[in-house]
Amino acid sequence: MLERVKSFLKAKEFLQLEFIPSVVFTVKWLIVAGVIAFIAGSASAFFLISLNWVTDFREANIWIIALLPIGGLIIGLTYHYLGESVVKGNNQLLEEFYNPQKTIPLRMAPLVLFGTLATHLFGGSAGREGTAVQMGGAIADQFTKWLKLTKEDRKILITIGVASGFASVFGTPLAGAVFALEWLVIGRVRYEAILPAFISAYVADYACSEFWNVHHTHYTIDIIPAINIPNLLWIIPAGIAFGIAGRLFAKATHTWSHIFKHYISYAPLRPVFGGVLVALLVWAMGSTKYIGLGIPTIVDSFSETLPWYDSLVKIFMTSLTLGAGFKGGEVTPLFYTGATLGNALSGVIPLPMALLAGAGFVGVFAGATNTPLACTLMGIELFGAESGIFIGLACVLAYVFSGHAGIYNSQIIGSPKSRKRMDKKGTKLGEL
Repeated sequence: MLERVKSFLKAKEFLQLEFIPSVVFTVKWLIVAGVIAFIAGSASAFFLISLNWVTDFREANIWIIALLPIGGLIIGLTYHYLGESVVKGNNQLLEEFYNPQKTIPLRMAPLVLFGTLATHLFGGSAGREGTAVQMGGAIADQFTKWLKLTKEDRKILITIGVASGFASVFGTPLAGAVFALEWLVIGRVRYEAILPAFISAYVADYACSEFWNVHHTHYTIDIIPAINIPNLLWIIPAGIAFGIAGRLFAKATHTWSHIFKHYISYAPLRPVFGGVLVALLVWAMGSTKYIGLGIPTIVDSFSETLPWYDSLVKIFMTSLTLGAGFKGGEVTPLFYTGATLGNALSGVIPLPMALLAGAGFVGVFAGATNTPLACTLMGIELFGAESGIFIGLACVLAYVFSGHAGIYNSQIIGSPKSRKRMDKKGTKLGEL
């Protein structure tokens, strides 16, 4: 009899303390995350359609690149007078997660949308992830005041916004969910928001890809070599190179930003001078290959031999563009850098060109953002599970060999990559 009573009490305790709260949590965030994700996914769809339009217009009217300094001035003035409270971009999302102060202004969404479209229209070299993530984060955070949520719930909202934006802009819901959980603290994955993150990533991807019928670029790795010791050993030098490239990309962007801030005190003029430099470089090279997203070159890197220096030029052009104050993300240029670097390495590493391009595609991204798990999942979603072991190894190596650097200065080191860096635990990358 006593054993039955104990069993009953345990069952009752389980229902009260675990099962019922889990049901309430699931229903609550299924609704909230679903609504936010659909809105964010729809915003990403509008952004991608608009981005395709401005890219096509620029390529059909190359003369517009000469107006890049004017475009820079417009962006600079817009943020100077209307966007000082949201100028930190992705770093602001991180800071609000760590130390919640006030709701992220909704104006972040239209401002970053306008700034990114203007950057691409006039010929800057930038990406799109930052735009989608910032739009998703700004939209999600509005629900904090509308639903009067707690600080802990607000952290979940920001995670939902990041997952929604990332998943919908790239068409990779698994990677989007894990990225939102992994990018917050280097070396740590936060599980508090794992269910809302996955719900929002899939709903946002559905809204963008299926509901609004916005399609993403497809990449193919035709030949997967045998999984054996020699082939796995060959991926090691490639992964190390990808990590160094990710570190170089991050350091170059921060260096240009420091230079412009040091020599040009009036912020709106920084993208003007940067625009002059980028426009002159495009004119001198006689090609638009290294501006914009660079999707055609990324696609070519899987099947055609490209110049060995493509990755270095893209790093230079993108770091100059973003460092000067133009808007846009870094991830697609990181894809470009990694894919073209992998393409170049295929000349000395006896692995298939497409495999090295794919490994570089996500590997450099992993090194620059410190998110090896998300990047491994992205590689599997984009290229198939058959290449997973090579992709995963490249991403982990790139993460390790990029060191304590990254494109997000506000990232906090949760688990240092080296024992000799244990004293830096809890430090922001920007403080190193």
